[in-house]
Formats: sequence, structure tokens, C-alpha cells
Amino acid sequence: MNKREDIEGETAKVMAGIGASARAAARDLAVASTEQKNAALRAAAAAIRNNAQAILEANAKDVAAMKSGDRPASFVDRLLLNAKRIEAIAKGLEDIAGLPDPIGTVLAEWTRPNGLKFQRVRVPLGVIGIIYESRPNVTADAGALCLKAGNAAILRGGSESHYSSAAIHACLVAGLRAAGLAETAIQLVPTTDRAAVGHMLKGLNGAIDVIVPRGGKSLVQRVQDEARVPVFAHLEGVCHTYVDRGADLDIAIPIVLNAKMRRTGVCGATECLLVDKNAHEDYLAPLVKALLDAGCEVRGDEVTCKADPRVKAASPGDYGHEFLDAIIAVKTVDGVDEAIAHIAKYGSQHTDAIITECEATANLFLKRVDSAIVLVNASTQFADGGEFGFGAEIGIATGKMHARGPVGVEQLTSFKYLVRGHGQIRPA
Repeated sequence: MNKREDIEGETAKVMAGIGASARAAARDLAVASTEQKNAALRAAAAAIRNNAQAILEANAKDVAAMKSGDRPASFVDRLLLNAKRIEAIAKGLEDIAGLPDPIGTVLAEWTRPNGLKFQRVRVPLGVIGIIYESRPNVTADAGALCLKAGNAAILRGGSESHYSSAAIHACLVAGLRAAGLAETAIQLVPTTDRAAVGHMLKGLNGAIDVIVPRGGKSLVQRVQDEARVPVFAHLEGVCHTYVDRGADLDIAIPIVLNAKMRRTGVCGATECLLVDKNAHEDYLAPLVKALLDAGCEVRGDEVTCKADPRVKAASPGDYGHEFLDAIIAVKTVDGVDEAIAHIAKYGSQHTDAIITECEATANLFLKRVDSAIVLVNASTQFADGGEFGFGAEIGIATGKMHARGPVGVEQLTSFKYLVRGHGQIRPA
């Protein structure tokens, strides 16, 4: 047996053990009290704050390694932690603790003519596998959301965030321990061996109920292609902002700047700006100038190129492309109908926005754009579970089965039917 076979054999053994212990922990979490789960989350938040320096030191190792690989600045930004972001992680855990516990909620109840009483009640999904890349905050968000919803979590972070994720995971384990819950309720895959992902996609011998990928297109594509269990995911975040002829330019400019430039590497960043060619002639040039002056490369159609000499001519491939960088494609369209048609052709059903003061146009856009999140007069960067009041999110789902949009606590549940009788039998 060669060295690679030895490694693969060890990985298989480790992953089988993780799956078995997660399944056992899930059975206990399903009946854990709200108070116990919240205590674990608050203790984990305290551990995050108390260990902030250790987390920063771990993160510095990851960042140094990524920079040595000459990765884009937006990729480094996803990975980078600082005091403000660590505090946000801790606050996120406390926010999740403050959410209503969905488990046990009666969604509907009714009584049949034969006297049988039915209830549809929320229950945990079971064991959730989360496969992600360079965002260490996902370790805390995913683990906490799964815990609140009574699920065990198996976290497989990317090698880029290995040290950061391990430091944060240690704080989650401390919270579980303090609350008297099984430490295996939130497990971090200890190996960077890519074979571990393959084992998770196969379901770990039936241990995993759902897989949630959070990362680049290649990761999500692999998960969707190979997974033998259900997947909550989006393939890309090709988000659009459409500036209508009825827009207020004083509102449109700051929204467009925020939608593109707040954080260029997030999936909710606007990648394509559509501008109504019937809008006032002074609309396009100020929008383009604001983006260029902010350091954004603008790739535009013929009309946009005439608006500012700094604009580069767009290629057909620029429309429908997820740049994840300070680059945006710009196109002029003939009103809201053409904007909607462009989004249908090039979008990814993630997040799209319209800027307009015309209520009828806004309502048309809301009804006809088939995306998980559709906004009016607001930045696409609000595509985030925290901004929805979910405390955090595991990711954004663009599918139409079970979960769509930010995947928060409620989306990590299923339901079952409870039926009570008093001796009823079904007639022949």
C-alpha cells in the first residue's frame, strides 16, 4: 500500500467516526431544551471574545499563506479577521441565541370527522454537512444555526482557513461543554485531505441528511454533481441592479456604489448594472463616473463607453459573469421589460434589485424577476441572513425545493405529523 492509499484509508476511518458520532449527537439535540441550546451559544460567544487574540494569531497564519499564493485582494478580504469582525462573530452567536426556537412549533392542526387530531410540527433535519472555503466566520454561523435548530453539524472548511476555523471551532466546543451538550454536536473535519469532501458527499453511511456548500463555482458544481444527499446551494451570485427611468439619482448612486464596492467578493455583490436608456441623459454618466472614481473597472456596451473614456468595451462573456472583484458590466436597456429579460437570460436567480420611484414599475419587477431575493431601492448586499433578522446564515439557496434565499434556523428544519386518536380504526 502506498502513502496516498494510507492517507485515504485514514481519512475514510476518521470520516466514518465523525458521521457516527454526529448521528448520535443529533438524537440528543433533537430533544435538547431551548435554554440549553441558548446557553451553549452564549458561552461560545464569550469564548470567542476571551480568545480573540488567539483567533487573530491563527488567522494571521492563514492570511500569510494566502498572500504568498498571490491571490486577489477580494479573496484575502473574505479570509481576513480583525477585532471588529471577531466581535461580529460573537454578536452573531448571541443574536442566534435570541431567536425563537423553531423546534416543536405547531405549524397547523385540525380534526377529522372521525375524531383523529392532526398536528404538523417542526423538527430538526438531523445531521447537516457544511462544505465551505475561505470564510472562517462560516464556522461559527453554520455551527450555531444548526445547533439552534437541533441539528448536529459536520463542518469542512477550506485549507485556506484551516487555522482560523480550528480556533473558532474550539470556542464552539467550549460552549457545548459549558451547557452540558455533546461536544460532537458540532464537529470540524480535522484533515485538509480533499477525499474528506467525497466521503461527505456520499453521506457518511447514511449519517448526513443535507449538504450545504458555500464557496466558489467549482466547489458548488462538484457538490451538486456528486452529492448523494439533498443539497441547499446556489451556483453563482450573478446579481443585477437596474436603474429605471423613474429612479432618483441621489438614491441610485450610493446604492449602486454599495451594491458593487462594499465588499466585492461576496455573493450578493452586484456584477451587472442595467440602466434604462430612456432615463434622463444625465443618469448614465454620473453612475459610471462614481464607480470609476471608486476604483471599479467598468466594462460597458457602446452607449456606456461613450459616457466616460475610462470605460472598457464589454465582451459578450462579461454579461452573466461573476467577477467577485472590483469589476462591473454595464448595459443600457429599453425599459423594465428588457431589464427583466436580461436578468432572466444572464442572472443566477440569486439577488436582483431595481431603483425606481414608480410603484407600478417596482411591483412589475418584484412579480416577474424569478430570483430568491428581489429588492426595490436597496443594495443587493442586503442578501445576507443577518440582515434578514435570521441572526446569520449558512448560505443562500436559489433552488425552489424546501429552502430558498438565506438559509437560517427555520430553513434547517423539517416537520412531521402527530396524530392522536381514541380507538379509531379504518373501515374496510
